[in-house]
Amino acid sequence: MNKKGIDFYIQAGKRALQWQSEHIANMKKLRFDTIAVHGVYSMQEALDFNQGSIIEPIYMSTSQTYRDSDEMEAALSYQIPTWCYSRIANPSMYYYEGVLALIESYNSGVDASCIGTSSGMAAIQSACDTFLVVDPKKINQKLNFVATCQLYGGTFQQFAVRKHEERNIEWRKVVNSMNIEEWESQIDENTRFLYGELPSNPSQGFFDIKKVAEIAHKYNLPLIIDSTVATPALLRPLEYGADIVVQSVTKSLFTSGFGIAGAVIAKKNITSNIDNDAMKADFCMYLKTLPNRDNGPEISPMHAILALNDIRTIRTRMDVMSKSTMKVAKFLSQHKHIEHVDYLGLENHPLHDIAKKYMFLVDSEHDEMYGEKVNRYGHLMSFIIKGTAQQTRDVFDEFQRIWRATDLGRIKSVATIPAISTHSQQGEEGRKLANIPQTLIRLCVGMEHPDDIIADIDRALKVLDGAKYTKSTPEYSAGGASSALLK
Repeated sequence: MNKKGIDFYIQAGKRALQWQSEHIANMKKLRFDTIAVHGVYSMQEALDFNQGSIIEPIYMSTSQTYRDSDEMEAALSYQIPTWCYSRIANPSMYYYEGVLALIESYNSGVDASCIGTSSGMAAIQSACDTFLVVDPKKINQKLNFVATCQLYGGTFQQFAVRKHEERNIEWRKVVNSMNIEEWESQIDENTRFLYGELPSNPSQGFFDIKKVAEIAHKYNLPLIIDSTVATPALLRPLEYGADIVVQSVTKSLFTSGFGIAGAVIAKKNITSNIDNDAMKADFCMYLKTLPNRDNGPEISPMHAILALNDIRTIRTRMDVMSKSTMKVAKFLSQHKHIEHVDYLGLENHPLHDIAKKYMFLVDSEHDEMYGEKVNRYGHLMSFIIKGTAQQTRDVFDEFQRIWRATDLGRIKSVATIPAISTHSQQGEEGRKLANIPQTLIRLCVGMEHPDDIIADIDRALKVLDGAKYTKSTPEYSAGGASSALLK
């Protein structure tokens, strides 16, 4: 064999990286929809490596082979780009990560990178745990982080149980996230990051991202934002000073519901009080090549490409879903059996003005339909029934077009009662902090015609007038409990 030497591969790798950076720079000049459709997959790659396929292939292989020992050494010492092993990297994952980095940083003026994870919860753990390291120079250091109470139930459990109870890492709770002084009062020398979810699930919590980012950076801390509900089509926190965004891609981005996926997207050169230059310079690459390489929470190639296919139409879908949700929210706000509606798009919502400051349909000013920036508030809303917990369940049980499931962001409308499902484990006290009573129903409006969703809700609410209906659907399918067990 004619040995080429390690330097040959390193130089070839540099040329590949140069081409890649130029291609991404050209993609950044395009509109959001074009980036979402094409991502970082190029015609040149299609012709050179993928038999001309115009859609990104699914690379199901666990690993790649190398031409010789020199290429292997250069690759596994991270001196050249490599797929090496799908626990770390894979071409399908690369395409997925590339498009998310581009759309989360769209028009923000910052460079960002992304790492795909197997779920949204894995993304949260990856983003947070990297900072929860004890300084070896400080003895008996008790770490803490500052985060809002208005969080998805799974996040609440990860913070309250996995971190606070099991690892003695203190979660300092912010009850009123609009109170900047409350954020600042929780910070001390052992604080590692600030964290918020907006809009929050299900209570529609929101806060001033710019002001919280300024507080974080004042104390040399990163701000991490869970932007799952908004998606990059309506909100891009990196543009407003956040350092890191986590996405449960499973939800709105992966709307078909074909799989589970997550992502961490971080700007380059994040703020942190941890002495780790590599981590701060490129947070996601650091995660990929070190912590997540060792812990293995990466996304599968199949789910990466399935999610990527849904991401292509995210702007259009979020526009339609947002408009439909507004129509449903307005209907419910006038209904005799509804005590309260939580939807940021309603002008009487206490957080409407701050949400209006940040939430816009991306590129609406370049859309012939609008010609100006228009606010959109997403597909998630909640409403409180005038009545008891049992009456709330009675209404919920009458839905026929709205699916009862602990899911959101689907192409089909989905509802749940958080107190008995997504937020049941955090207990009554935790739900009270997050303003989640047992009479609250969370609704995520899909792509159906909104009039049909309104009709389904209206019909279900009539149960409170004493109306009774007979369901035409079978009790259970073979995929759930056996109907024989229910007889």
